[in-house]
Amino acid sequence: MIFNSVTFLLFFVAFFFIYWGINNRANVTVRNVFTILASYLFYGWWDWRFLSLIVISSAVDYSVGVAIKTQSKQILRKILLSVSVVVNLGILATFKYFNFFIDSLSEAFQFFSINLNTSTLNIILPVGISFYTFQTLSYTVDVYKNKLEPTTNIISFFAFVSFFPQLVAGPIERASSLLPQFEVKKKFDAIHCISGLRLTLWGFFKKLVIADNFGVLADGIFESADAASGASILLGCLFFGLQIYADFSGYSDIAIGISKSLGYNLMANFKTPYFAQSLNEFWQRWHISLSTWFRDYVYIPLGGNRKSSGRVQLNLLITFLLSGLWHGASMTFVIWGALHGVALVIEKQINFKLNKWIAGPIVVVLVFLFWLPFRAESTSQLLSMVHSITDFTTYSFTLAKNVITEFSALRFTALSVITLLFFVLESKLQLLNFHHWIERKNRTFRFSVYYLLLFAILFLGNFTVKPSFIYFQF
Repeated sequence: MIFNSVTFLLFFVAFFFIYWGINNRANVTVRNVFTILASYLFYGWWDWRFLSLIVISSAVDYSVGVAIKTQSKQILRKILLSVSVVVNLGILATFKYFNFFIDSLSEAFQFFSINLNTSTLNIILPVGISFYTFQTLSYTVDVYKNKLEPTTNIISFFAFVSFFPQLVAGPIERASSLLPQFEVKKKFDAIHCISGLRLTLWGFFKKLVIADNFGVLADGIFESADAASGASILLGCLFFGLQIYADFSGYSDIAIGISKSLGYNLMANFKTPYFAQSLNEFWQRWHISLSTWFRDYVYIPLGGNRKSSGRVQLNLLITFLLSGLWHGASMTFVIWGALHGVALVIEKQINFKLNKWIAGPIVVVLVFLFWLPFRAESTSQLLSMVHSITDFTTYSFTLAKNVITEFSALRFTALSVITLLFFVLESKLQLLNFHHWIERKNRTFRFSVYYLLLFAILFLGNFTVKPSFIYFQF
């Protein structure tokens, strides 16, 4: 079930009224049971068979958390933690990485003229598996490190894991922040609800107007990448960079807004990352829930920045290589992670400040160029596109012009204007979320913005593409 679908609209409207009706008349347990069942319906809409994975992950980590608390012997605590790690990463490895590692092993042996008789699994990737496994895994790690008291309320824990707004694409919430919110009775707050709905509107604008339109343009170029010149590919990078940011940050805003209307507070996942003045700052603003997860559970345990300069650089590289692999079982994602890791190492070594009017554009250009391996379908296609970009003698915008003409030159002009206005507004937001920024404005200004967003959605929103979100595949 996709947020920008009629099915979800009907689902959420029904859930909203039943949820608040139950919350006002019944106890917390009944409300949480209803939330779990509705969340399972939401997730099972894709494929009900994968519900078993969420149930297994929830049951194992709840049991491990309770058991760790009762154990005083460190060796037994470590064994219990290992159970959680093996189960969660085992599920993730089987469904997401098994074929990747088998193919990589086979290719490595073929390099030495050795043919292995390998077989792969004919399975599809469960939606959102990387998100909820990381969320439950962080719970057991925090309990093991005595940073969090384990809950003994199994219903609240299952609701925390399966909560539908952020189940399949985050934000990846910490149990210390979200779990307690399921253990208290909610009180309907109209102002809180309106705040959530305005953020949801902002998210739908980014998704339907910016992401889905630039997605069509990016697909038009990358689907013919083998015949495209470097100029068209660079324009494709721009289109895809706009698409993926508006797509994922838009999804996050919708998830946070919907949750807020139900009385739950989720963490901000994006803070205008394309206005960062360094790559380090970019990663403090982009997919914050994942960046902080890797910082706390990979980078810091490796030694973080407390070690020697060389070790710190290695820790950065390892963290970003794993981050790249988290995004997808392909060498192109590993390359994407490696590029960011190497660039951050170089940035740390240089260690000097540039004027913001110089630093900002450099960071944006690098980030958009680094989207190339992220968007490439294979390493061979990536190499082909890099060759085209570096061959200045063949530069031509012919493919890009054809794609824009097919899209509609008039629509593209309108899209460009609205995107420019979007980034002007983003420059005003900076580290503020949209709802925090706009609630400070007067009523006339607020409603002018609301009507402008609705107008843009109705007249520029792309309702012809199949509803989807890029990060669902991760």
